[in-house]
Amino acid sequence: MKPSLSEIPTLQDAPSDVLAALDAVAEWFSIPAGWPLIHAGEPPDGVYFLISGSLAAFKPGERGGHSLLGYIRHGEPVGEMAMIAREPHSGSVFAMRDSEVLKLPPMAFDLLVHAHPPMMEHIARIMLTRARATGRNSPRSDPRVYALISTSPTIDIMLRARTLQAALKRLNCRAVIVTEDDQHQMNGAGMNSAWFDTLEAKNDAVFLVSPIADTPWFRTCIRQADRIWFFARADARPSLPLLPPEEPSPARQFRLVDVVLLHHGMDRKAATTNEWRVACEASRLFHWRGVEDEDAARLARVIARRSIGLVLSGGGARAYAHIGVVRALREAGLPFDIIGGTSMGAIVGACVAMGWPDDEIEHRIRKSFVESNPLGDYVIPVVGLVRGRRVEDRLQEHFGETLIEDLGVPFFAVSTDLVAGDIRVHRGGSLRKALRASISLPGILPPVIDGENGLLVDGAVLRNFPVDVLKDMHRGPIIGVDVARRDGIDLEDFRDPPGFMGWVAAHGFQSAPPIASLLMRAATLAIDPWEGRSGADVLIAPEMGDIDMRDWKRFDETVAAGYESAVAALQRPHGLFHAPTEDAIGDMAGSSSLEIAE
Repeated sequence: MKPSLSEIPTLQDAPSDVLAALDAVAEWFSIPAGWPLIHAGEPPDGVYFLISGSLAAFKPGERGGHSLLGYIRHGEPVGEMAMIAREPHSGSVFAMRDSEVLKLPPMAFDLLVHAHPPMMEHIARIMLTRARATGRNSPRSDPRVYALISTSPTIDIMLRARTLQAALKRLNCRAVIVTEDDQHQMNGAGMNSAWFDTLEAKNDAVFLVSPIADTPWFRTCIRQADRIWFFARADARPSLPLLPPEEPSPARQFRLVDVVLLHHGMDRKAATTNEWRVACEASRLFHWRGVEDEDAARLARVIARRSIGLVLSGGGARAYAHIGVVRALREAGLPFDIIGGTSMGAIVGACVAMGWPDDEIEHRIRKSFVESNPLGDYVIPVVGLVRGRRVEDRLQEHFGETLIEDLGVPFFAVSTDLVAGDIRVHRGGSLRKALRASISLPGILPPVIDGENGLLVDGAVLRNFPVDVLKDMHRGPIIGVDVARRDGIDLEDFRDPPGFMGWVAAHGFQSAPPIASLLMRAATLAIDPWEGRSGADVLIAPEMGDIDMRDWKRFDETVAAGYESAVAALQRPHGLFHAPTEDAIGDMAGSSSLEIAE
């Protein structure tokens, strides 16, 4: 039976005679999961109201594909912005599961707006909310229905689901587990789009649990999920193909798929982490090493949209301040669920992602940059002032053959590809090679050749504070630490400068010459050091006075400056950090305030 517009909550107060007239011209139809409702660039042909099911809005990717903007839920309008502006649609809308919509043609929509002004007020609020949404903290951008799929019969998927359910409960979130037995009890009846709508409304998360199998229930799970989580054993190999190519799934279609790699003590290495990522067609990868442990808590925070991201800027020796900030945040009990950085910020972030305690991080950084000079192997410049061998030796010493995808905490580093003229985000592969690229300041360190066409240099050239990069892969609050400075160059260094030997005689080989600051400033001149700061939910910008990016010996005072600035941020009256508990993390996730501690 065709639904009535009066069943839409926002239209219930509209004049009944107007709604009755509009019902006669409204078009009611179904959209199978994965099918498009709107294509970007198309002219508007009306406004849609979602009756049941789930839709998702996407923006076209720069290199093809789609980037998720958010979900449209029961009763919400779709296409209203293009309709009001009479401009082509800026994004595409697809059905994430079997959905039903009512479509009002343009003339009918105009009549509704004039006859029911509160409708326009409601649409204006929705438009404002969507315009303000960054994709991270808006409820529209959050998946609710997860398919938890075991890739092996030896995986106790129900144990994992119940563990996540319990971890979510500690965050004051409600999750429900739905199994094949539930489907059998209902005899398959009732598990339609409206049933899923009701389940979503009553819960913060819905877990559809199934092994990979050729069953109707398995197909229901992957067809109805907003996001698919494949659970895999770290000591097993994936079968290829993991899923039949013809198996329909909107989540797979738009790469809304993750893999959770389960570790059981001393794993026998059967396949690389990346092999599992490729087999599952996953965009993210998580590690789960125990059962009820910090990994489980992290996954629960991801589901609850309360995971915390940490992004660290570049800045040469000024990046020592990151070490003090990390210590203060850890002492406050705040977890880091994803970490990223540029240049020296990537170096410190990698130390944190390795799981090293604060004292070990300080020891390793002091040994590498204070007690010795990794940039001391000067040469007559051809592609750089130094050979770079010392840097590579230190990266090998501390990070060895570690792969980014094997880190306990998701991590990324940013470099700049001079050939492509764009940033390169390193989320997999050799950690030390990614760091080597990220710190390759043009003119000082030789660039890194990547494949056939890549020439990688310091990420600070295009993105010194990569908050926007983290936003694209993270749902939850972001703590940003920016150690950049506007006055990053001292004019006195360039008044009657001495020759090379004169500089060495006055300062020794351990101190970088002024050309280091000159090249850094020239390489990043087009980038505003303050760019991206507004994207962090909490911004910590340590005040370090006259500390320069070349002041590698001023370790202790720089670390102390970072620590003090973070402590000051923790003590602010906004309530983000007052209690180092999961409730405090929840408060932080719900806040949109920006705090700068200097």
